[in-house]
Amino acid sequence: MLLRSLALAAAVAVLPVCAAAQPQKTSAPYHAPRAVDGHPDLQGAWTNASLTPLERPPSLGERRAMTPAEVAAIEGKRAEVIRTANAPTGADFDLTKTPCYAANITEGGATSDCGYNAFWTDHGDVVMRVNGEPRTSLITFPANGRMPARLPRKPGGPTVVRGVYGRAGENPENQTLAERCITSFANHAGPVMLPSFYNSNYQIVQGRDAVAIEVEMIHDVRIVRLNSQHIPVRAWYGDSIGHYEGDTLVVETTNYNPNGNIFGGSSDMVVTERFTRVGPQRLRYEFKVEDPTVWASAWGGEYEFSPSKGPLYEYACHEGNYALPDILAGARHAEAEAAKAGAGASQP
Repeated sequence: MLLRSLALAAAVAVLPVCAAAQPQKTSAPYHAPRAVDGHPDLQGAWTNASLTPLERPPSLGERRAMTPAEVAAIEGKRAEVIRTANAPTGADFDLTKTPCYAANITEGGATSDCGYNAFWTDHGDVVMRVNGEPRTSLITFPANGRMPARLPRKPGGPTVVRGVYGRAGENPENQTLAERCITSFANHAGPVMLPSFYNSNYQIVQGRDAVAIEVEMIHDVRIVRLNSQHIPVRAWYGDSIGHYEGDTLVVETTNYNPNGNIFGGSSDMVVTERFTRVGPQRLRYEFKVEDPTVWASAWGGEYEFSPSKGPLYEYACHEGNYALPDILAGARHAEAEAAKAGAGASQP
């Protein structure tokens, strides 16, 4: 992970933001190369890193595309942040004046991950284009580009997917799945598969009976069984089955683990994904989320993968990471202090 991040930082340091490298609008249909089984070849190392947010800022209403000025502002801000972050840290360095990353921002405001020497982050350097159109959000329906209203939870309904349980620090199982290195702290593997601020890289391998999708974050691998039936197993990323419709791989995922953390959906959520090779270096990804117990209507969207700048690397999550044992040790210390204080107060 570190080697990859260093390489990305070096590339960013010497290359300008290259919006020209983004695809132009196409009119003629693209005919994807074929895999050995005759199906469209979707294989390779891909990335979905992007400055476009999942949900559209409310101020943009139903406007799906960004203006050239908006694109220039967002991508220009990202380039300036990279330049500043790559500058030497001198004795007069002032953390309070360090800019935030221009990640997933389409209007005023800033992300929460500000700091110094953050060369390892990889938010992506450009706005997401779909068929050459710069998008204001990854969600395209409803028309406002945002998740629909959530419904009141009904007693006795399906289990709501959660990420944190009980009292933090009580035991390892009370911590988030990401802190325990079980899943990522975003929705990298999905489904829905979404970018985050680093390791938004994927390897797709096709076989006769299955398609494997490996994500660099937490080195998760999702197995999509082809022409199969769902099995009654509640997996972290649900149970995925797929089939081909012409040049498109269609994947349906159900049976989510009730202890997962997928947008606050329930264990009965159904996600349908469509993978279509639309150009030599573009793989379109469409998604639809349905859960009538949680949202007032279905919602979904699309984006396009582009080739990763290199192969996937091993993601070592807990090696050298002292956060979780320190959280638990701190909780045990606080409990011991409280016990001592209670014992002292009970003395005559």
